[in-house]
Amino acid sequence: MTTGHIMMAMSLDGFVARPDHALDWLNKQATQDEDHGFAEFQERMDVIVMGSGSFRTVLGFGGWPYTIPCIVLSRKLTEEGVPLELRDRVEVSTLEPKALLASLEKRGLKQAYVDGGAIIRSFIQAGLIEDMKISIVPILLGEGIRLFGSNDTDIDLDLVSSTAFPSGLVDLEYKVKR
Repeated sequence: MTTGHIMMAMSLDGFVARPDHALDWLNKQATQDEDHGFAEFQERMDVIVMGSGSFRTVLGFGGWPYTIPCIVLSRKLTEEGVPLELRDRVEVSTLEPKALLASLEKRGLKQAYVDGGAIIRSFIQAGLIEDMKISIVPILLGEGIRLFGSNDTDIDLDLVSSTAFPSGLVDLEYKVKR
């Protein structure tokens, strides 16, 4: 079965981006000499699933940072909205989370990196997240895009590890209880 995994930075007050999807606040932290495990995490994943807001933000980075295939979940974005140089690595889908993971399973893609606030919330609500690594960034944004929102039911987690870094970031790793 294909499973969803999260690796995300979040402000101390629970935001993953500013209201306009900006991530400038992440660059305020002196983390250059810290290994938060992103390369290792990405190596374990077969595909990344993100929303169109996250996709537009990543396009603004100046270079495509992912080595794995990417699926952008969107009802508005079309394949024509994907830059030509990325069309062999990025596809657009309107599938709901369960249907998407079933289609990835058929393609032999087992580990899905789920990225972006709204997309993460939809996968959590559907019970499709296996584990999450959240880097708590020592900043209060006051407003923005939340990582977690309201749930129909409690989602219990088991703490796997916590690591504090000199920059003030704290990595928290959780497994979702089934």
